[in-house]
Amino acid sequence: MTEAGPEIIDQVNQLMRAEFEIPREKLQPTSSLKEDLGLDSLDAVDMLVYLEERLGTKLDAERLAQVQTLGDVYLLAAASLSRGQA
Repeated sequence: MTEAGPEIIDQVNQLMRAEFEIPREKLQPTSSLKEDLGLDSLDAVDMLVYLEERLGTKLDAERLAQVQTLGDVYLLAAASLSRGQA
């Protein structure tokens, strides 16, 4: 499994702060997207689009549907960048 490096974590966190106005202190790998960060399914779609634009890669929407935590988002982004597509 691909590990998410600090640059990916930073990019994802910047996106979460800018697009969803989530405070920095809430952006932890174990943070639940729904319960801790307050994101719903529409937010997940928006997050997918923003990540694809920011990272310049295509993410697998089916895998995104399985993402539960911010750490999962980091890993999805890292896998996408390492393979060219997640």
